[in-house]
Amino acid sequence: MKKYVVIIGIIFVWVIGTLFHFAYEWSGENPVVGLLSPVNESVWEHMKLIFFPMVIFGLLKRDGETNSCQTSGYYAGMLTGTFLIPVVFYIYTAILGKSSLILDILLFYFSVFIAFAISRYFSKNCLLQKYNKWLFAAVLLLMALFFVFTYAPPSLPIFMTP
Repeated sequence: MKKYVVIIGIIFVWVIGTLFHFAYEWSGENPVVGLLSPVNESVWEHMKLIFFPMVIFGLLKRDGETNSCQTSGYYAGMLTGTFLIPVVFYIYTAILGKSSLILDILLFYFSVFIAFAISRYFSKNCLLQKYNKWLFAAVLLLMALFFVFTYAPPSLPIFMTP
């Protein structure tokens, strides 16, 4: 993945992810919009802020240069950035004893940056190419879980508003 594509991707996901934060409310709580954007303030729903904008960017940036090294790197970055949200959130709230809006916003921007850094790293060295199908399956599974748990969340803390 070229450096300028990474920079454009980071900015794209920052902007679209930020807009997605408000999209459900702006849509009049449209259930279809809720599948892609947070329907509440839970940690789980906020993971969508990275995941779906990265899916959209990945579809938009497809060109003749895309290869399995880039694809597997992109999937790895997308999954890492998405799961970084709950990991860092629960670590920092355990340390501070509470959540912080400023830290949550910074966590989002940091997670997007890390997602693209990992994507670029693995796209260049091609270490994950042989796992491309497994990474794609993980992305599809996570997407399906987002769809199901948006309107039928389990009774676990990650699905509840902190």
